[in-house]
Amino acid sequence: MPSSVKKLPGAAFLSFPDMYDMLVSELRERFFCDLRDSAQYGDLLYVPHIDNLLINNFKGDGKENGNTLSENGASSLCTPYWCRTAMLSPLVIGFDSIGDGAHALTDMQRSWAPYQYRFFRRASLIQEKLPYVNLKERIFPVRIPASPIGLYTLIGEHEMLASEATTSLLPAGAIRFAENHEDPPSRAYLKLYEALTLMRIFFGCEAPCAGERCFDAGASPGGWTWVLAGSGCTVFSVDRAELAPGLMKHPCVEFLKHDAFTLKPEDVGACDWVFSDVICYPSRLYDWIGTWLSSGLCRNMICTIKMQGDIDWPLVEKFAVIPDSRVIHLNYNKHELTWLHCRK
Repeated sequence: MPSSVKKLPGAAFLSFPDMYDMLVSELRERFFCDLRDSAQYGDLLYVPHIDNLLINNFKGDGKENGNTLSENGASSLCTPYWCRTAMLSPLVIGFDSIGDGAHALTDMQRSWAPYQYRFFRRASLIQEKLPYVNLKERIFPVRIPASPIGLYTLIGEHEMLASEATTSLLPAGAIRFAENHEDPPSRAYLKLYEALTLMRIFFGCEAPCAGERCFDAGASPGGWTWVLAGSGCTVFSVDRAELAPGLMKHPCVEFLKHDAFTLKPEDVGACDWVFSDVICYPSRLYDWIGTWLSSGLCRNMICTIKMQGDIDWPLVEKFAVIPDSRVIHLNYNKHELTWLHCRK
């Protein structure tokens, strides 16, 4: 059994790949966190001094910013956007052997995922002794089990940082899809795969399917249209540039060469889904979204918020507080966020 278990104050935040500096900046600028005495473990930042507002956002009654806790107890609260998952109850566990380390984790709960930045072989041996968790690339569409999953990382040969409570149902807070290198016209389809998977987790919203009508604004070269048409949806795709040749001929796709943002919802008509991966200023996207929501002509929306220079946090908050909405950073996002909306 472990030789020691020590509870730690505060929380630990695991950034998305290559987004560690963005996470640190967000904790300082958005949450005004005191990062003194913080410790970095690869992309994981342990913060012992964390202000009360941020702790409440993680551990409160679920009413902050209109967010709620899911029935299974996993947090769906507003975490830092550049954080893929957070350790809410961090522990330092000392252990003598691989088996002791694994037992220390399973004594707390069943499901665990590793974040490995060092001691890779040792961490793999511990993971092999834990109950199976799918850490492989997924085939879209995929359903994620609605069960809590812990996170651990080795910080020494006989010491790990772990937390049974985290802010994501995804292993280590991220999902990766097996890529199709031949058919899609761009890699943007991976963002839509991920966004649709998370729509089901957050809202219980099923992915677009045959018989539904979708509006893809700024569609060229057609990565998102390719996903939607492949699902049997009728897709109205609008852009100043044409789609990939195969999509231009697709029977489920209607293309219009136009500036998508100058079309009024009444010009497009009723849609089950409205999408935008357009490069534009976030303020313009916010106004466009408002026009669609006011029209009552769409049920669900997924839009990419493209950051322009420094992040305007008050503006991002305006997106986040729209009813039935959520702002997230995707594993397949770059310097951008994604806004999800589901009207049940």
